[in-house]
Parts: sequence; C-alpha cells; structure tokens
Amino acid sequence: MSSTSIKIPFTLLLLILLQTIAFAQKDFYVSPLGNDENLGSIESPFITLGHAKEVIKAYKIEKPDEEVTLVLKGGIYYLSESLVFGSKESGSVERPYTIRAAEGEKVILSGGMPLELKWKRFKGNLLVAKIPADVDFSSLYINGKKQIRARYPNYQEGVNPFNGFAEDALSKERIASWENPGGGYIHALHKGRWGGMHYLITGKIGRDSLAFVGGWQNNRESGLHPKYRFVENIFEELDSPKEWFLDTKKGVLYFYPEEGLAIENIQKVEVGFLENLISFKGDAENPVKYIKIQDITFIQSSPTFMKTEEPLLRSDWTIYRNGAILLDGTENISIENSKFQDLGGNAIFVSNYNRNTTIKRNLIEEIGGSAISFVGNPDAVRSPSFNYHEFVPEEDIDTIPGPKTENYPANSLVVDNLIRNIGTIEKQVAGVQIEMAMDLHIVHNTIYNVPRAGINIGDGAWGGHIIEYNDVFNTVMETGDHGAFNSWGRDRFWHPNRQTMDELTAKHPEWIKLDAIKTTIIRNNRFHCDHGWDIDLDDGSSNYEIYNNLALSGGIKLREGFYRTVYNNIMVNNGFHPHVWFKESHDVFTRNIVMTSHKQIGVNFWGDKVDENFFTSEADLDKSREFGVERSGEFGDPMFVNPEAGDFSVQEDSLAIQTVGFVNFDMDKFGVTSPELKKMADSPGIPFLLLENEENKVEIREWHGFKVKNMESLGEQSAAGLNEITGVIVLEVPNQYDTSAPNSLRVGDVILECWDEKVSDFISLSKVEKGNNWKGHTELKVWRNQALISVVIL
Repeated sequence: MSSTSIKIPFTLLLLILLQTIAFAQKDFYVSPLGNDENLGSIESPFITLGHAKEVIKAYKIEKPDEEVTLVLKGGIYYLSESLVFGSKESGSVERPYTIRAAEGEKVILSGGMPLELKWKRFKGNLLVAKIPADVDFSSLYINGKKQIRARYPNYQEGVNPFNGFAEDALSKERIASWENPGGGYIHALHKGRWGGMHYLITGKIGRDSLAFVGGWQNNRESGLHPKYRFVENIFEELDSPKEWFLDTKKGVLYFYPEEGLAIENIQKVEVGFLENLISFKGDAENPVKYIKIQDITFIQSSPTFMKTEEPLLRSDWTIYRNGAILLDGTENISIENSKFQDLGGNAIFVSNYNRNTTIKRNLIEEIGGSAISFVGNPDAVRSPSFNYHEFVPEEDIDTIPGPKTENYPANSLVVDNLIRNIGTIEKQVAGVQIEMAMDLHIVHNTIYNVPRAGINIGDGAWGGHIIEYNDVFNTVMETGDHGAFNSWGRDRFWHPNRQTMDELTAKHPEWIKLDAIKTTIIRNNRFHCDHGWDIDLDDGSSNYEIYNNLALSGGIKLREGFYRTVYNNIMVNNGFHPHVWFKESHDVFTRNIVMTSHKQIGVNFWGDKVDENFFTSEADLDKSREFGVERSGEFGDPMFVNPEAGDFSVQEDSLAIQTVGFVNFDMDKFGVTSPELKKMADSPGIPFLLLENEENKVEIREWHGFKVKNMESLGEQSAAGLNEITGVIVLEVPNQYDTSAPNSLRVGDVILECWDEKVSDFISLSKVEKGNNWKGHTELKVWRNQALISVVIL
C-alpha cells in the first residue's frame, strides 16, 4: 500500500481524538498489515504513514505539550507523496516527537513505486513491457537490484570517471546511428575536471549533430571535457546486460536481463518516483522543532541532477535544495541510527534557517548527489556575489561584520556517520558540504569513495566550525585539483583582478574577516586525497587553525588567504604547498613533519612564519631554504613508531621532538566510533614510505600497476645506453596495458624526468609526482632507443 497524506473524515477524526484523549495514548503505530480505520494502537495499527501523521497532527493541536511517538512496524512503505511536517507538529525539549522503527524490526521508506508488469520477448535478449500511463522514471530496480540505463560506453565498474567514458561518445558517426535521441543525457566532467556537468538532449540537428541544454551544474564556465564523457537513455545503446530504456511516448519499457535471469523470475519491479521523502518546513519565526527520526532506512529517491542549478557564493558549486530528507526552518531536529541507500539525489539537505540539528550514527551509501549538506540563504550574506568573476564595487561593500539575517544553519552536529560511495551521478558533491553556515561540529565521521571532496566548505561565511577525528580517504577519485578537505573563501574582499584585490586588502585589512568572523578548526583528522591535496585551502580561504592531522598522500595547500595557522601535522610522502600568497597574509606554518621540499608557486611574501619544520631529507630542507625560509628547520629520520600499521607517532628520542618540538597525537581515534559502523568501515591504504635508506634503493616497487626499480648496475646502464647509473627502469607493464599507444610506457624504459624535474631514483620520482598529483595525470620523459621520449600516465 502507498503511504500518503490524506484528509481524514471529520467523524472518524473526532472518534480517534476522543479515544486517544480518553486513554492518553502517546504511541501511534503503523503497519503494512494495518488499516486506516483502526485506532493506531499496537493492537490496531494504521496502514499509511500519511494518515498516521494527520492523526498525530490533530492530536498535537489538542494536546500540544504531550510527548508522541510514531512507531513503524517492520516492512516497506512506498510513499506516493512526501511527508511534510510543519511547525504545528513540533515537539518540545521535554517531550519530543519521535518517529522510529519498532524495536528490532527493519523499516524501509521508499521513494520508489512498485509496478506490476507483463514482460514479453522483444528481439534477441531484449524484453519489453507496457507501463502505466503518465509514469516516467529515471531509475529502475529489478528484484531489489539497481539496473543500468542504456548508455555508451557500457558500464565498466571501477573505471573512473563515470564507470566508463569514451572520447567518441558524441562523434558524428555515433550520433548518426541514433534515430531519435531526444530525452537522452550527456554526462561529462568540467574541462578542468572541477566536477561534473549534465545535459538533456532535445533532438538532432541534421544527420549527425545534437541539440541539448544544461551544463549549469558547475558555477565555473566550461564546455564538456573532450575525453571524460558518456551518454545514456538512448535506445540504440541498449546492448548490454542490466541495461534498460524507457520510451515515454509509447509507454514501453525495454530491458536486457543479466545472464541467468529468466523472464518468470522477474518478481519485483520498482522505479524511482519521489525526490524527497520527508520535509520539515518552517521558518525562523515558526520553526519545526524537536522531532527525532530513528532506525529507518530510506531508499530509491529519484535523480535530480538536471535540477542542480542554483549558484552559490563565487563557489564552483551549484546546488539543488532538496534531498531524501529536507530540513528548512527547523530547530533541534535529530536524524539518528538510520540508513540512506540507493538514492538518486542528495541524502540529507539542511537548508536556510536551522539550529541545533543532529545527524548521528547513520550509514549513507550509493547516493547520486551529496550525503549531508548545510546551505544557508544568500539573503543572510552582506555584499554577496555569485560568480567567480563578479565583484562588489569598493564603495558599495557593506562593512558590517557577519551575517545580515539568521537564515542559515548553525550550532549543529554531524557525528559518527559512515559515508561512502556517493556522487554516483553528480560529481560536484561532498560527504559533508558547508555553505553560508556557522558553528558546525563535524566529528568522528568516516568518508570514502567520493568523486570530489570528502568535506567541503564553499565560502568564509561565517566560520566557527570544528572538524575533528574524521577519517577521509579515497577522495577526488573522478575529478582533479581539489582536496580530501577542500575550502574556498572568495568573500566580500574578493576581486577577480589580483592587483585590485592586493590594493583592497592592503587598504582595508579589516575586510578580510568581515565574513570569516570565527576561526574554523581542523584537527586530529586523517586525510588521503588521490588527485589533489589532503587539505586544500583554496582561493581566499581565511581564518583557519589546522593542527594534529595525519595527511597520507597529498600534503597541505594554502592558496590566497589570510590568518591560517598550520602546526604539528604529519605529511606522509608529501609536504607544504603555498600558492600565490598575499602580502601580510599572517600565515604560519611551523612544527610540522614534511617529507618533500616546500612546493611554492608564486609566493613572494612568506607570511608571519614558515620555519622550525622537520624534514626527512637534508636536500629537501636545503631546497626549501632557497626561498628564504626554514632557517631553523631540521632534518633526519622521524623514527615513526609503526608506519606499516598506520601509526605515525614518533619515538620519544625522535629528532622531531627534540629539535622542533613536535608533539605526538592519537593515531587510533579517526572515524566512526559505534561498533556496528566500525565493522562496516574500510580504512585507507597505508603508503610505502619515501625514506632514503639501503632497502629502498634495491627493492622492486609497484607503481601505477607497473613493476619498477632503481637503476643500480653497470650492466643496466650499458643495456640502456645511459651515460650514468640513474633513473627508474620499467620491468613489467600491467595486463591489458596498450604499449603500442602513443605516449605509452614500455618494458626497458628508464624514467629520467617527471614534470620536467630530474628523476634519480624511485623516491625522487615519487616525490615529484606527489607534488603534482592534483593535475590528474603524470608527465614523464623516458630514455628509449638512445633518445628521450615523452610519456603520459593517467
């Protein structure tokens, strides 16, 4: 049965109210085996959530101070429309309104719709079925498993981006093979790999060109990436098991079943129907208050990628203010111990005015959009601009610090959530997204397998966040030039012309903290980024304190901003990336353990202090001193306690402690804490340490699937025809690697340069590559046939 909000006949409502008031009933029950003519008791449950909700609403109007619980008996509830809670349904601090699953029972709220279909053979392996009139959908589940909309190239699990991409997805030859591609979609990365973009095909122009609209999912101007793209929902591409195509004009569904799935074994067909399952809608004057959701599973909401078009403050993002659960105008709403799985759009979206939200101990996985988003309203921002190139004239800038209104999220907690495998459709997403918000506490979450950032802050408005004890890894998996933690500033003082911005910040240094009024603290986290930086404070990110973090791959980057204090962090196999700093930035970088030289770009002014850091190589320290910093820096073996097991604490007699005052921090408190989530959570891979010792000089290493080793003998030198024993020789290439392709790497090649820097051994190769991994590929020069050859590794 569908669960919907319905109008209750007055006589029935009066009877229910009289009985519930008479017996002081506080717990109302719903069951898939119930009846809406029942009383809603445990012995006589309702059947639809909409009916139960309206009964409780009427009950609360009669007895507003009574504690109420809506208990859902085990089963699946298909919602025919969203459940929308208003301020009159609020609980109170002493008597909250709780919506929960019955003890020990599995409750599922579905945004999907079950269909009763009669399948027939079409041709070849294809099946066909008529669908009900006016039914449209973009996600299909067969026997509980999500299927693949017809696409080119075919789905290739684990191939990034998009589980398969093709440069010829929009070739004239392929377009010419499509009879009527209208209603299909183009999915592509931004040209700079700054997220994803989506387009609706509206038809063909001539024989081999397309008409399409879209691309508004990214707030930075770009066309489609020339290589990273695919198309879907085109009938001619229906050629692989698990693929399907819906002809909405004919009302016909085509399906290519996976091998072994007989037509008579298609027992259950569900389609994504609702984009939102539960909404709390109030405002600052009349908020929805003190409602708890506990122990419920949310599934099968419909994709919303074509609705992601609202630009945020000079951010790279656009957003769509919706999710499986939407909070808009609330206080003290809690979402706990629940699961969000197989959703087409965002999971939890906290929009506009919200205070004291708690999101705790949830599993969020297989999500088309972002997992948890906190996004305020631009009307709360003074002197807002919405595009990177926009600016407010100096004479028009509002100089009152802080927000203009209260229409933003604040004082909220995100704790002990397991977030994984998100951004399955949209690529400009995050595990936790923060925009126009204040005083959020993001603690003990585990976030991994995401196409972009694990945690993202899109502006400086208004800080005060504490981000601690999170485990964030396998990030920026499908995009580039980003961070496991990423932030932007681009606040009131921002101007697209750097010279003008230099003049403004020199003339008005007090403007720097007009939006970033409170310090954001990042501490005691473990970060790992695949194609960027572990901590990336990008354009204008200001007023941060960063300490006691373990950065496993990408190091820490600080670009154009002010008042960043970074100390007592460990950067494994990488280091510090200062980019184009302002004069008088007041930045500090000290007492950190780094394993490469400082990778500065365009830094002429080095802040208040870049000194007293501990390097693992004298050469890296010397190279950093060439910039005029690190006069009191030190180097040596940091003496990590047990790096193979992930313990990068240093021993008590480590020079890092004795010389620069490094202080150990906990290595076993990252991520989720609840036993159930800890059992499910993965951990990041621990990298091979790039420390110079005898063992590392001779060992064969795996690198991007290749087997490589240092050049080490006269025989190897002679065979390669080199003038000296140097470089890294390729011993073996991965299976199915195309060595005939242009710019490919081959057995016997000797890598001599990486990104135009000399490579003498595996450690120097790895260090240079780590400093450039944000670019999304690796450029090499190798010695082959007595000549230098350019090679690119993706």
